[in-house]
Amino acid sequence: MMHVDRLMHQALSDRVFPGGVLLVSRDNQIEFFEAYGCTDLFSGALAARDTVYDLASLTKPLATTLAVMQLIQESRLSLDQPVVSILPCFLDPLMSRVTIRHLLAHSSGIADYHPYYVNLRQIPVKERKERLEKMLIAERLVGFPGKQVIYSDIGFMMLRWIIETVSGQRLDHFLSEFLYHPLGLQRIYFMDLKRQTSHEDIAATELCMWRHSLIKGKVHDDNAFVMGGIDGHAGLFGSAADIACLISVLMSDYRKQSRGAFFDSKLIQVFWSRQMPSGRALGFDMPSTDIASSGRFFSYNSIGHLGFTGTSFWIDPEKSIFIILLTNRVHPSRYNTGIRQFRPRIHDAIMARMGLSH
Repeated sequence: MMHVDRLMHQALSDRVFPGGVLLVSRDNQIEFFEAYGCTDLFSGALAARDTVYDLASLTKPLATTLAVMQLIQESRLSLDQPVVSILPCFLDPLMSRVTIRHLLAHSSGIADYHPYYVNLRQIPVKERKERLEKMLIAERLVGFPGKQVIYSDIGFMMLRWIIETVSGQRLDHFLSEFLYHPLGLQRIYFMDLKRQTSHEDIAATELCMWRHSLIKGKVHDDNAFVMGGIDGHAGLFGSAADIACLISVLMSDYRKQSRGAFFDSKLIQVFWSRQMPSGRALGFDMPSTDIASSGRFFSYNSIGHLGFTGTSFWIDPEKSIFIILLTNRVHPSRYNTGIRQFRPRIHDAIMARMGLSH
């Protein structure tokens, strides 16, 4: 992996990111696991293999989607169930056509993003959840359900509301109870902003203009921040090792290789299948036909996801490999976009080194 190691060091020199952790697993064995650079340019703190990163949109597949899968297994939710059967309060009549499947596949017709935080930060914390729900209720679809693809944070905010309504628990509590804690995962969690926790081993993100501070140990995403750090589209923090453990469980269950499976193999197969017209899996991304962040050598049916903060994972069940790249590329500024070119390059180098470039 000498070439891979050099590429990571070159990325530091080119300021693609201040620091990061790269983990490669094949056939359920870790083949490469190293940390690079620093977690905080101002303190000079060095990255370590157990550094915790703000996972940003990896929250969607590694938290929200898994919670939906669990509720489906418990027969409390179904993929083609209309959203209004759970939340019958939406004002747009077209919402009656939106299903759980549509939300997971980003084909609901719901808008991609609104800066809810601008208004929410002006009101008391205890009133924000109710106010956000009113904002979601008032959303007007910008596309017809099932007909076009709009990658939507708002759709996953709605999924959080659905999960909490059906389960009767807050999203982070539900996930910890049925999945993270039973797996013994201590370094994958939501950062509840109401609790005081140590931030020493958490990578710093952006110098935030409206929060007037360096973001460290608090969620980078603005909308998730004003909601206390916990939402369906962002808020999850994690280390590479704990993410690897979670992915290994999913792969073992997918192949029916574990006795005490967390998820039914057929259910994972459904969620990891390409949906049309989105071209995505349910809650997960898949390689696009043009230049994909996974590079050239991941199989067509691979699944993964990217996070805005500079995080990603890609899983290739056919080649029995997954790659986790955690960085804080938004530190100190979100306008550093060099990781777009770097991701496919590092993935190609790894796949070539592993003899999988075919």
